[in-house]
Amino acid sequence: MTGERMRILSAEFIRSCAGPEQFLKSDLPEIAFIGRSNVGKSSLINSLLQRKGLAKVSRTPGKTRLVNLFRIASDDSRLAHFVVVDLPGYGYAKVSKSLRAQWAPLIEQYLDGSEQLRAVVVLVESRVLSEQDRETIAWLLSVGRPPIVVATKVDKLKMSERVGALRRLQEGLGLVEGAELISYSSVTGEGRERLWAVLKERIRT
Repeated sequence: MTGERMRILSAEFIRSCAGPEQFLKSDLPEIAFIGRSNVGKSSLINSLLQRKGLAKVSRTPGKTRLVNLFRIASDDSRLAHFVVVDLPGYGYAKVSKSLRAQWAPLIEQYLDGSEQLRAVVVLVESRVLSEQDRETIAWLLSVGRPPIVVATKVDKLKMSERVGALRRLQEGLGLVEGAELISYSSVTGEGRERLWAVLKERIRT
């Protein structure tokens, strides 16, 4: 693992998938992002790829209702081309039960069935511990997809609050001792280089 910064050369929207028949069939490695509605997933994807408006940021939780695919090119020869997969957010109460019932199988079919999936990033809000976050992480572990867990919106925590908040998340989510919880702020860019380093390690192994 090197300390060199990876530069994103291009980031292009491929398509939105309403069913598994629309999932990408290619040999490119895929990185999936999932999290509770309003956790800051679109903002993090835009921050990570250093593109404004690539993933649509909305003030309305539950806006991402399809599996959105993006083709990315970088200047890192070990990760020159890959696909970012933006999965629907979970846990938004105002979305109808029938719509939520459609999302769950779609998300599970992708996460359990994609042959090119190399890393799953689960976003959790640094100030909020959710039972659905716990369930998602436990399910991913049960299907052999150990997630990379990222605590978002850390800029909203005072420095004096951070250690305690992250410890509560680590313990509450049942992360084993030594499992890394990456702090991230889409506002300041904190955590961006660390997350890329972990992603590159995961994809190359």
